[in-house]
Amino acid sequence: MSFRIFRTNASILIENMDSPGVFRDATDHFSFNNLFTSPSPENYTGSAYREGSEASFNSESALAPPIGDQEVWAAGVTYFRSRTARMEEAETAGGDVFYDKVYDAERPELFFKATAPRTRGHHDKVAIRSDSTWDVPEPELTLAINSEGKVFGHTVGNDMSSRSIEGENPLYLPQAKVYTGSCAIGPCLVVGESPGPDSSISIEIQRNGATVFAGETQVSQLKRGFDELAGFLFRSNEFCHGAYLMTGTGVVPDSDFTLLAGDQVSITIEGIGTLTNVVEVV
Repeated sequence: MSFRIFRTNASILIENMDSPGVFRDATDHFSFNNLFTSPSPENYTGSAYREGSEASFNSESALAPPIGDQEVWAAGVTYFRSRTARMEEAETAGGDVFYDKVYDAERPELFFKATAPRTRGHHDKVAIRSDSTWDVPEPELTLAINSEGKVFGHTVGNDMSSRSIEGENPLYLPQAKVYTGSCAIGPCLVVGESPGPDSSISIEIQRNGATVFAGETQVSQLKRGFDELAGFLFRSNEFCHGAYLMTGTGVVPDSDFTLLAGDQVSITIEGIGTLTNVVEVV
């Protein structure tokens, strides 16, 4: 049994995916911190769903990110396309060799992405840096991991990135990745079965009503397993409230593309939904 959990500014709504379109208001019976610390997140969600009252809900409305006090982390160079893009942007600075090596290494690239207050939701604004000249969104399947290190759910993630800053020097990665509005997740958190290998991850960027970039990949193109990535994240580390982990991107715009203020980014993953955000400059 799988559930979709939506967070509005005032409530928590849960949909049983065996009864699509039927939502229950579980605000009084649910918290994301309790979910991420439960030894059985599926049972916890099912109980909150049963105790909730039926509610009407427009899933296309603006939504808060489905997060409590969890940190958001990210994995890099987990798709061949990402490896190629990182090597291209870092070639001038001589950092391309590192991205080539990490793709085949036992240890993945993992980095901190955002705290909960820095994380944006569906129809909220994401940002590009004012001191960057080359910026892209990165569509990523994002894992929900409980405090015991168990992957129990997934959502859509947008890892906003400054390619100009990261390409200048790999040591600038935190500045290229971590800033106000650099992270969005949503529109919901799915608790239950993970997407299959044939599930698609797609992105569309619109500018003034016209599509300026679109791309798609499949979960099967991800080089590393979900449990493998979660295991490395939790190795010699602890997350008392659990964590989200973005699994990397397999769709990267060509080097002649950069985001502009006002662009609309829509990322869709089969079985989860579409996360849409508008770009601003910070």
